[in-house]
Amino acid sequence: MSISSQFLTHELENQPLPLAAYDAWGTDAALREAVEREGGGWAEAHLGEFGKLVGGELMELGYAANENRPKLHSFDRYGRRLDDVDFHPAYHEIMRLSMRFGVHSFAWRNANRLGAHVARAALAYMAGQADSGTGCPLTMTYASVPVLRHAPDLARDWLPKITSLDYDPRSVPAGEKAGCTVGMGMTEKQGGSDVRSNTTRAIRQPDGTHAIVGHKYFFSAPMCDAHLVLAQADGGLSCFLVPRILPDGSRNAVRIQRLKDKLGDWSNASSEVEFAGATGFLVGDEGRGIATIIEMVALTRLDCMTGSAGLMRQAVVQALNHTRQRHAFGKALIDQPLMQNVLADLILESEAAIALTMRVARAVDGAAASQAEASFARIATAIGKYWICKRAPAHVNEAQECLGGIGYVEEANLARLYRQAPLNSIWEGSGNIQCLDVLRAVNREPEVADALFAELRSVKGLHAGLDREVAWIENALADRENIERRSRLLVEKAALALQGAILLKAGNEVVARSFCDSRLSGDHGLVFGTLGPGVPAKALIERALVEA
Repeated sequence: MSISSQFLTHELENQPLPLAAYDAWGTDAALREAVEREGGGWAEAHLGEFGKLVGGELMELGYAANENRPKLHSFDRYGRRLDDVDFHPAYHEIMRLSMRFGVHSFAWRNANRLGAHVARAALAYMAGQADSGTGCPLTMTYASVPVLRHAPDLARDWLPKITSLDYDPRSVPAGEKAGCTVGMGMTEKQGGSDVRSNTTRAIRQPDGTHAIVGHKYFFSAPMCDAHLVLAQADGGLSCFLVPRILPDGSRNAVRIQRLKDKLGDWSNASSEVEFAGATGFLVGDEGRGIATIIEMVALTRLDCMTGSAGLMRQAVVQALNHTRQRHAFGKALIDQPLMQNVLADLILESEAAIALTMRVARAVDGAAASQAEASFARIATAIGKYWICKRAPAHVNEAQECLGGIGYVEEANLARLYRQAPLNSIWEGSGNIQCLDVLRAVNREPEVADALFAELRSVKGLHAGLDREVAWIENALADRENIERRSRLLVEKAALALQGAILLKAGNEVVARSFCDSRLSGDHGLVFGTLGPGVPAKALIERALVEA
């Protein structure tokens, strides 16, 4: 016996290989079907090319970008103010590749084609599986376009830069750049979601600009070329475009106080800032800041749904990769009945999430031409944002458990996904805000409720459980007593009913029947993995499987 063999403690066996490079588009049947169903199928070639990039190069870049967090450089060595944030090269490469494929601009560059927002949502859904942090500046840039259109002079200069396919991270005036990104600054210390309590002031200057004085407590992606900011002007709360670098090359007076030490979202920088007389340009009418910026919020909330749905899909992919290779008690985990129940349940939740997300994206596409679609987008965005984002943390945690202890270790992708999962339920209005928004929409705009029930009744008679839920929702909305206190249950049931209706119309009997039986007919417990015996778990797993 050699000396080395005496110290050999064990041979490595029964340990799965990490997920190899794969095609995030071609292996995702639920995504492909939803995109085709909702009108974005014409972009298949573009989505297919991006899907291969996501499952390979972007996935590796995502690891590096999250392992090397952004660093704030407030001053140079001589004490000059810098307010620079330094990002790892992997972050910049993710941004470059994502913008090349139009994750921020595909819908606007193809605005003449129905389904452009659907295809763009598919890009964002895939990109977020590789890295969620870059989704923040990409989402805000995408969502800034309808807001800037309220200021034609600004739009003329900025929109060509915003919709460019070029990523240009240099700190130079926007006019000298090939492409620009735009962020948002709404939240202050004393108000949070109650932006009407904002104290940041906008003081009109002789040249027509405004000097912005105040602070923002959450100012995400501070290295964007400009931010849309809410501030109190003479006429009330108003919206302003605040560039980072002014046309003369000087830095605007936006002082980064610190970067947030966040639970997750590590590749992205989120900051606290103070405005020391920063130059701002009025967007929209003075005193109409909320009405102006709400168009941006509607799209960023859609991306909250999209991002959470993407996290769920990536959690499923990782769980399937592990369980098909790992053996216990004589057979692969994926072949064991109880694990099949868990996996099938996770897959159902993921499929329902992307189905609802893409239906809302189609409504955004059709909103300009159809009042019914605009009304549906108005209420379904809030419903979907509430429910899908609430489901993501529990979903990802269950997928972690499929991996056992390794799922809790940072080297496994599930740990990062789990830290990321709660963010979208908080960002752009927490769960309570979404529920109140649903009530507000129904109370103020009767056509919104009409659009919701038109969607739900379009499948009347196809599933008894769904019919009962629709009747319950109608009665709950009609009963005004204590409705605010009951609104979470109401919105939850509306979300499940919408998902059931969309899946029934989609026509996959296995998916639709399994979802409706478990979520709408009570054949399910309070945790994942409690599907009834009639659910064809193997068929659901085979549909979601990524081939090694």
